[in-house]
Amino acid sequence: MEYASIEREIRIEAAPEVVFDVVSSPEHLKDWWPDEAEYGSVPGAAGRIGFRNEDGSVQWEQFTVVDAQPPRLFSFRWTHAEGETAAQGNSFLVVFELEPEGAGTVLRMTETGFRERGWTEAVAAQEHAAHVSGWDFFLPRLPAAAEKAAR
Repeated sequence: MEYASIEREIRIEAAPEVVFDVVSSPEHLKDWWPDEAEYGSVPGAAGRIGFRNEDGSVQWEQFTVVDAQPPRLFSFRWTHAEGETAAQGNSFLVVFELEPEGAGTVLRMTETGFRERGWTEAVAAQEHAAHVSGWDFFLPRLPAAAEKAAR
């Protein structure tokens, strides 16, 4: 199996402008993905997103916006070490492409960077599987977050 990327496509019954806000702004991101989000939504902005553990503690991941072209494209790098500049080889790249379709939006998500981390085959496979599982859980939550944001 190839562990180079993860690709998903989902149709959302909301305008691209709304969907863009839901995938790019920390306020809306928390409605469907991390429990905490602290970053600016402009290219080059660095921050972090956090996932709450069962004990209530937060596991923080570094987060850097790569590109923001409302309402059609938002991309970021994440999981690089704190204090490092996000780049190929130390982080994953996530790209959200939004395309209007009727009254809704088709969102295409791609995550890459598994091979570039320099991991063994086993570690790359494990990380890839964890991210596949994560996106399969979180992306279906996007339509409800978009509906909430549209109100």
